[in-house]
Amino acid sequence: MPLRLSTVLIRVPSFVVAALLSYFAAVAVVAVVENRSVITVQEALIDDDQSWATVLGDGLQVIIEGRAPSEAARFRSISIAGSIVDASRVIDNMSIADNEGIAAPKFAIEILRNDSGVSLIGLIPAASDRADISERIAEIADGKPVNDLLEAANFPMPEGWRQALTFAIRALAILPRSKISVAPGLVEVTAISDSPEQKLELETNLRALAPAAVELTMSISAPRPVITPFTARFSLDAEGARFDACAADTIEAAAQIEAAARAAGLEDDLDCTIALGVPSGFWADAVEMSIQSVYRLGGGTVTLSDADISLVALEGTPQDLFDTVVGEFENALPDIFSLTASLPVAPEATPEGVPQFSATLSPEGHAQLRGRVPDDLTNMMVENYAKARFGQSNLTMGTRVVEGLPRGWSVRVLAGLEALSMLTNGSVIVQPDLVAVRGNTTSADTTSEISRLFIEKLGQSAEFAVDLNVVEQVVEVDTGPTPEACVAEILAVTGDRKIIFDPGSATLTAESRLILDDISVVLRDCMDSPIEVSGYTDSQGREEMNKNLSQSRAEAVLSALRSRRVPTGSFRAVGYGEADPIADNDTEEGREANRRIEFRVYTLEEDATTTDEPPAEEAPQEELPADASSAGTEG
Repeated sequence: MPLRLSTVLIRVPSFVVAALLSYFAAVAVVAVVENRSVITVQEALIDDDQSWATVLGDGLQVIIEGRAPSEAARFRSISIAGSIVDASRVIDNMSIADNEGIAAPKFAIEILRNDSGVSLIGLIPAASDRADISERIAEIADGKPVNDLLEAANFPMPEGWRQALTFAIRALAILPRSKISVAPGLVEVTAISDSPEQKLELETNLRALAPAAVELTMSISAPRPVITPFTARFSLDAEGARFDACAADTIEAAAQIEAAARAAGLEDDLDCTIALGVPSGFWADAVEMSIQSVYRLGGGTVTLSDADISLVALEGTPQDLFDTVVGEFENALPDIFSLTASLPVAPEATPEGVPQFSATLSPEGHAQLRGRVPDDLTNMMVENYAKARFGQSNLTMGTRVVEGLPRGWSVRVLAGLEALSMLTNGSVIVQPDLVAVRGNTTSADTTSEISRLFIEKLGQSAEFAVDLNVVEQVVEVDTGPTPEACVAEILAVTGDRKIIFDPGSATLTAESRLILDDISVVLRDCMDSPIEVSGYTDSQGREEMNKNLSQSRAEAVLSALRSRRVPTGSFRAVGYGEADPIADNDTEEGREANRRIEFRVYTLEEDATTTDEPPAEEAPQEELPADASSAGTEG
């Protein structure tokens, strides 16, 4: 036993000494590793021009301190340190320099919308209401995917940004195929419409919606129309050169036709319709030859309808000149085109004078028909046609039946009435040798449309004149009901029904959900209306608890409306608790009346400085109340 004890006494100190030596050796190794890591990371940061960063060591951890000039520089420093030591050992104690004095980035958004959904890409100020933007875009997308690639930067919101973004979102709602570029105070719209009429309507609506502080540029395209027959008609007489109709398949073809017309004496502006349906790639060449031939004859009219060409010279044109020009013209034409040329013969006057039929259309839409028709059947046809076109109540008949009228008179009269129906107001005169249309129209294409109509109905050799003025179309912009009208409509659809909650909660009853179904129908047309959902309770319970309960109930109603696809971006929910009682809280009936939900219009000033005062403190409106009590609440 003594021997064993001495052995133990010798071994114990040995173990202690060994442990101490191991500890100090480990500490020394850690110190070496720490010092080496710090030095290596610091050198790497200096080599990368990150000299603002200071590297410290704490055991195996590497701590980076300093004031980074930007978020990118901070991230760069962490990445460099993580490439040298284990990233888990890198401790970030850096700060970011203030943005003050740093130039703000260029805030801009590109919004793309098509049948596949909506995409957003760009940079917005951090102060922008990202949740509201997403909610409104989702409503516009109507269930289709929304690809949100927006980034945010913590810089002050530039002037004109909020107005431009708000307008862009409103524009997006009426442009299903569009690209909208947004910058502070600037919105650029590129869109596709279904027709020239829709293009005009969209342009008018966008101009009406655009705030004064936002510069709007638009490029809305309409598909090229298909024209059948493809038509051009050129005339040259004592009054000068003119086009009654002009169609071209390309911009280059239109320029070629215009150059030929200018050389023949055309002084007015020429607006050739760029359309589909051209019969030949040599269309512009054929039109150019036609114009040159009329010019060489000293006047006349040439009409092209698809591949058929009809040339009518002026009365008194020398026969030899006519034969020469027509012969050369016919031989030079591309093979696909067919030419018919003639010299006109003046009509002989009848005993009753030159027959005539006339019709006028007033700006108010009243039509008056006068003149000659060949028989009772035609007279009835003309009357029925006019009633269908202009309305029975807007028609005055003054026609009479006369025998011996020229062949095709009925067709000429009906074609003239059809042309008149294309105008906002004007007149048509039908004579044996001429059908003349004058008046106003809202479309520059109407002249060409009437010319094509006459060529189709009366033949290529028919003489007609179309003299129209293009007036601006007044398009009424549907801005939707006023906020006051929306609130009044809510009151009308709810009647005596009340929005009710489960006692002491913000849970809507089944009956109340049905009421909100009706209210949502009204509010879907009230986008951007500043409407407040106001919640009230009775006076039972603590004041703070009542106010919190009324706030929760108002928010529950707003959430229920949102779930019914009501655009609620401009709505707000406010709980007023037991304030502004409308009945006596000392009776059950009075408390029941005080537990309610109201809808009212709030002002922008109120929105900026919302107080706890109830809306009843506002001055009452004489014409329409600003609030509508739609329901009460339970509990």
